[in-house]
Formats: sequence, structure tokens, C-alpha cells
Amino acid sequence: RPFHVEPTNIVSANDDMQRVTDEASAMNKRIHYYSRLASPADRALIAPDHVLPAPEEIYVYSPLGTAFKVDSCTDGYGKNSSVVTIFMIWNTMMGTSILSIPWGIKQAGFTSGIILILLMGILTLYCCYRVVKSRKTIPLIDTSNWEFPDVCKYYFGSFGQWSSLLFSMVSLVGAMIVYWVLMSNFLFNTGRFVYNFVHDINVTDIVPGTNGSNKVICPSAASSHPPQNSSVMMFSSGNSTGLELFEEWWNKSQTVPFYLIAILLPLLNLKSPSFFAKFNVLGTVSVVYLVFLVTVKAARLGIHLEYNWFTENYFFVPEFRILFPQLTGVLTLAFFIHNCVITLLQNNRNQENNVRDLSIAYFLVGLTYLYVGVTIFASFPSPPLSKECIEQNFLDNFSSDDIMSFVARIFLLFQMMTVYPLLGYLARVQLLRQFFGNAYPSILHVLVLNVAIVGAGVAMARFYPNIGGIIRYSGATCGLAFVFVYPSLIYMISLHRAGQLTWPALIIHIFIILLGLANLIAQFFL
Repeated sequence: RPFHVEPTNIVSANDDMQRVTDEASAMNKRIHYYSRLASPADRALIAPDHVLPAPEEIYVYSPLGTAFKVDSCTDGYGKNSSVVTIFMIWNTMMGTSILSIPWGIKQAGFTSGIILILLMGILTLYCCYRVVKSRKTIPLIDTSNWEFPDVCKYYFGSFGQWSSLLFSMVSLVGAMIVYWVLMSNFLFNTGRFVYNFVHDINVTDIVPGTNGSNKVICPSAASSHPPQNSSVMMFSSGNSTGLELFEEWWNKSQTVPFYLIAILLPLLNLKSPSFFAKFNVLGTVSVVYLVFLVTVKAARLGIHLEYNWFTENYFFVPEFRILFPQLTGVLTLAFFIHNCVITLLQNNRNQENNVRDLSIAYFLVGLTYLYVGVTIFASFPSPPLSKECIEQNFLDNFSSDDIMSFVARIFLLFQMMTVYPLLGYLARVQLLRQFFGNAYPSILHVLVLNVAIVGAGVAMARFYPNIGGIIRYSGATCGLAFVFVYPSLIYMISLHRAGQLTWPALIIHIFIILLGLANLIAQFFL
């Protein structure tokens, strides 16, 4: 329920034009009318199952706004096995943060970084568990169709409703800004690779780097040179005029971010982005390929580690650094799934396994982050390069003519170009529906919102293309509400109302809230 949606928004394997009967449409209107005549706690006017259409005629909304057929299931739960549920959570949580994990470990120190990944994984898992259990703390009300923002609204009124909307928009817009910065980066390096290959140009980077076939570079060491196109072209054919013209019109921060507008802004204005949801498998392919790339590079480069607890070393960083909150900010977003975990677990066939499956998914996500972060950090060639050279996007440590990195950038670029309209659609649905009661009030409303979001992405790609910084700021901000504050407050309030609140529970959850607040404040001072 609702079981009736417009046929144009239905994703189906067949080509039937008559997907929803007129009787189902009329019944849907009556049920929606009756549902407004009583409070949610009163089940007297809720339609019983025997008046609903047959199971094969029922459709439900997905988090992306499209509708999918329910196969022989009318109890509100899906038919996914535990393995599929675990994989879905892993695939949803794995995002752009994985590119910044090695940089975060460098900022925190090798040993401290490993410990923080483990601790943040456990802490965010517990808070996510509290989110999953939050609906059961509400008595006498059917909360089977509620999401976590609905629970926040129940406990905190309009403040909970509007604050959850605000922090949800921070996470969505922050992700879209990171995507724009990364897409500009990947498109620039891809275009330069293709141009050099077509014109038979041999690239010699002026930034410091290792020699040989497994070249690793240090772009941050060339800060005195222009960071956009920091390379000297040694070419065997062609003329320098064409090359200079290409360098002028194909610039990482001054031109390429604007070229993406022509591609992505029209896609953001589509009413339904259900077509792009079919490419979600690319996210899995990209992560698997990144793990493969990291493994191959580490095998070729070897391990370069030296432990320095109390002494400074030019080539290595201390095991503990005061900059460790930068990693915790990144990890808050890296482990962030709290605003949609209820939806994902509702599709689990065995609801009694939800906590177990969620824990396994978090374990696999943490293992993936640990493997990529530790492997890149340990194999980074020091000497001759310093560990300080590890970039916020570790792919930037490989030159544009590196074949494996080129393939990774192609995968990630195409994946992000398909996910970006979905994120924009979610932002539009949440914001415009809240203000205007309609996710598509007019083309003008949608265009103004999309221009603002795209403008923020272009501005960041132009003036602040630091994905690590953007990820940690947005992660610590939205995580303060959805990860630390709301789950803990809701749990304490529910225990207090039931007369079961104890001092240990109170102290522990207040401490969790203070950790989230300290995490956010530290981002602006370190």
C-alpha cells in the first residue's frame, strides 16, 4: 500500500500497457480517502487484505521513486535471501569514500587509522541497530511502513521532521558535489589519455615520481606548478600549437567541470530516472575492479613500512597523528546508511535475521575499507616518495597514462554519471514534496533546484576540488543527526517512557552524542 501507481513509473519485465486495472485505481482512491478520516493509531478504517487486488497486481514504491511488482507477497516484506540483503547493504554503503580511505589513514597515522576504522565501524553499526529497532519503540501505532524520518517526527514533532530533512539534504547534496569533483577529475584524465594516445604523445610528468613501469607520482609536491595540467609533453609527431590549444580548452578545474553541465543538467530534469537504476550493478563492478587494481599494484610495488611512534621521518608518518578526526569524518560518511537501512531490510525474507545480516554487511564493508586503505598505504613507495604524497583520491597517485588507472576512471566515470541523476531525483523528491506537496510541481521549480545543485558542484570543482575535505565535512554534519544524536535520543526517550532507563544506558548514549558533536567540531579546527 499504496498499490496503485502510474504505469509510466512502473518497472516491469513485460511490455503490458494495462498494468493496473481501473478497479484497482478506484480502490486506491477510496483507501487514500478513508485513511485521512482517522488517526494512524486507529485501524478501523484501514483496508483489510481481502479487498486489495490480487498479489500479482500489487506494486510498491522503491526508495528511488519507481515501482516494482510484488511477487506473491502481501505482508509488506520482500523475498530477498540473507545473502542478497547483505550484498545490497554492502553495495549501497560502498561509495566514493573508498577513494579517500588511504589518505585518511595517512592523516591519522597507520596504527591509529586501523584502530579508528574498526572502532567507527562498531560504533556506526550499533547506532544503525538502534535505527532498525526504533520503530518498535512506538506503541499502539502501525509503523510497518514508517521510515526513520517518520520516527524522528513522532518523537520530536516538526523539529524532527525538518531537521531530518535538512541533514538528509546535506548528505545528498554533499554526495552530489563529491561526484561532480570526481567526474571532472576522471573526465579530464580520460580525455588527456585519449588525446595523447591518438596523437602519439609521450608524457613526462614534471611532478616527482618513481621510475619504471609501475610509476607512482606525488602531485602535491608540485604545488609550485599549475596543478591542472602539470605535465611536459614530449611528442614524436604533431605540432605544439594543437597541444597548447588542447591544454587551454581541456583544463581540470577551469573548463572540464563546465562541460559536464551539458550532459548532466538535462538528465536531472527528467521526471523519473528509473532508467538509470538499471546500471546500479556498475557500482559493484567498480569496487571489485578497484580491489583488483589495489592488489596488482601492491604486488608490483611491494611493502614499504617503517614504524615511528615518537620520531619524525621525512618518508614516513607517525603511528598517531593529531589530525585523526579527518579520518573519523570520512568514516562517518563511509559507514553511513542509517537513513535508508529500514527500507533495505524490509525486503529481507527472514526478518528475524535482520540484525545478523546487518552486522555481516558492516563487517564486509569495514574489511573492504581496511584492505584498500592499508594496502595502498603500505605499498606506497617510501622512499623515494614520502607517505605525505598520498592524495585524497588515491587514483591521482597514478599518472594519466597508466592503463589500469585509466580503466578504473572509465568505470567510475560511467557509474557516477548514472548514479548522479538518481541522487538528484532523491533530493528533488525530499525537498519539493516537503514544500509543494509534489515532487515535480513545474519544470521551473525543478530547473531552479537543479541549477543550484549543479552550481554548487561546479564551484567546488573549480575552487575546492578536495574530495577528502568535502566528504569529511558532509559526513560529520549529517552523521551528527542520523548516526549519533537521533538514534541515541530516541532510545533514551523510549526507555524513559517505559520506566526502564538506567544510569549506565544514559551515560553511554550521552557519550555517543558527545562523540558525534566532537567529531563535527574537530573538522573545522584540524
